[in-house]
Amino acid sequence: MRRYLSFALLFLALAVPVLAQTPQPAPSKPAAQDEFVPVSAPANPQDTIPAPRLVAIAYGFIWVVLFGYVWSVRSRLTKVEREIEAVSRRVPERK
Repeated sequence: MRRYLSFALLFLALAVPVLAQTPQPAPSKPAAQDEFVPVSAPANPQDTIPAPRLVAIAYGFIWVVLFGYVWSVRSRLTKVEREIEAVSRRVPERK
């Protein structure tokens, strides 16, 4: 174990100065800008999304899902009420 530890320390002692002397590559292109610049309009008008239409579609979808859920609950409740009536007709009343 000591042998491996001494080998690792020797490798680090030799590798760190060699790695520290390697020159860093210079950036090939300068940065386009140094800070954030807000964009006032899209570069290509075809890249825009028609927001009012998408919002209307989303609201329509939510309403369809809501009405579907209410219809589903109503039909299941009607079925349960019919079953309760059928069972109550079969069971004699207690006095």
